[in-house]
Order: sequence, then C-alpha cells, then structure tokens
Amino acid sequence: MSASGGTRAIIAALLANAGIAVAKFIGFLVTGSSSMLAESVHSVADTSNQGLLLLGGKRAKRAATPEHPFGYGRDRYFYSFVVALILFTLGSVFAIYEGIHKIEHPEPLTSPLVAVIILLVAIVLEGYSFRTAVHESRPLKGRGTWWQFIRQAKVPELPVVLLEDTGALIGLVLALAGVGLSVLTGDPVYDGIGTLCIGVLLGVIAIILIVEMKSLLIGEGANPPVLSDIVARLEAGSTIDRVIHIKTQYLGPEELLVAAKIAMTPGLPIEQVATAIDEAEVRVREAVPDARVIYLEPDLDRSRVTS
Repeated sequence: MSASGGTRAIIAALLANAGIAVAKFIGFLVTGSSSMLAESVHSVADTSNQGLLLLGGKRAKRAATPEHPFGYGRDRYFYSFVVALILFTLGSVFAIYEGIHKIEHPEPLTSPLVAVIILLVAIVLEGYSFRTAVHESRPLKGRGTWWQFIRQAKVPELPVVLLEDTGALIGLVLALAGVGLSVLTGDPVYDGIGTLCIGVLLGVIAIILIVEMKSLLIGEGANPPVLSDIVARLEAGSTIDRVIHIKTQYLGPEELLVAAKIAMTPGLPIEQVATAIDEAEVRVREAVPDARVIYLEPDLDRSRVTS
C-alpha cells in the first residue's frame, strides 16, 4: 500500500508541477515579476524531483546480486536525498539570489493581473497535489502528528512530496503577496521581498529533507514500538528465555533486517533449537511484515548458567 500510494502522490505532483511551471514561465515573460520567475524555477525543480523519485522507485526493484546481496532498496533513499539537494540548490539559492537582486534593482511589473490569475490557478493545482499526498500518507501516519510522520517515516517519497507541496502552497501565497503589494503600493521592491521569502522557505524545507534522507540513507533501525513488538514476539516461544541483544536496520522502505542473539532453554537438542528459531521467525513476520531478513543466533543465558 505504501509503495503504490507513494507512486500516486508522485504522479499527481508531477502532473500538477509540470503544468504550473509552464504557466508561471508565461506569467514571468508577460509581467517580468521576479516572484513569478522564482516560482517558475521552483516548479521546474519540483517536476524534475518527481521524475527522480519515480526513477529511484524503479531502480530499487532490481533483484539482489552477489555484489549487493541485500538488494537495491536504498536507491529510494538516495534519489530522495538528491531531490533535497536539488530543491536547495536550484530552488532556494536561485530564489534568494533573484530576490536580493530585485530588492537592490527593482523593476516595475507589467500586466500584474496575469500573474495574479496564474498564481491563483497554481494554488488550485498544488492544492490537488497536496490533498493527494495527505490522503496517501494518512494510513501510514496513524495517530501521530504530521511532524512525527515526516521524522519517522521509512517511505521517503511521501514526506518529500508533502513538504514540497507545503512549500509550494506557501510559496505561491508569498508570490501573490509580493505581486499584490507591488501593485497596491506602486513599489516593485515588494516583489523582490516575496522572492527572497520564497528562497528562505525552500531552504528550510530542503535542509529538513536533507537531514531526514541522510539519516535513512546511512541506515535507521526500527522505531521503538516496532522493536518492542519484535522482542515480544521472539520471547513468546516456550523454549526462548529472552533476547540477549538485538539490532535492526531498514534495507529499504519495506524491508527490515533483524539480527538477534536469543537465550535458549539449556539442554535442547539441535532439532528443537532449529524448530524454535523457525517458529520465532514466523511470529515476528506475522507482527512485522517488513521484517523480511531475520538472523537469529541461539545462545545460553550466561547469568543463569553461572549462578
């Protein structure tokens, strides 16, 4: 569900941003508004970002090889990290530069009504993309807050699209305010201020994404509730005394590696040990379907043996 939901959100965002980018560039050529130019570049960056997310999802499906025995699931994290870098460099840095330039050298707007109409249409289209991302993310979010979802989600595409769409909507409002104030006051410097605010906004969102995607790319373990559930399922066996220690790591958004040393009841024959391990793996996978790779090392509880 998460993979298909992420794809739907990406495609909705790609179609919306591609249409918006064309409209914004036309608006910039007609009006000369720097806010429209910044928003145009922003939409182009978002459109390319959605393409990269789709590419990452496709490459992550490649079969495992001897060189990459755990597969290519982390390709989705890598391309999401690249998306964050593009949003920062192409979106934020350009908008900040253009905003400062327009503040220092303001230029009057021509046909500002065209810019206003295009921005209002863009808000509607971005709102549709944002609504799709929220709808697809809600089942994964559960009862947590949206901020917790962004911080803890292991599926990278949905947080990326959510933050991109949030930034796009706020950026459109800022661009609309910049153009509107420039028209009302007759001072085009407000257009430059709006552009600068858009750049700062994109920079903040990009930094959040860079931090989160870097953490996933390096390798994150299971969240505390999931880890507790895994331990409980392992210890539910009658021949398993306790989990001595356990380590987990996501090999991809839907593939969790579980490695644990488990204390077994002393004196068990090898056949019963093997059966107990097989049963423990089944219990864990029933509770946590993402736990596809499980390695269990049987051992004795040394503290009980020595005592």
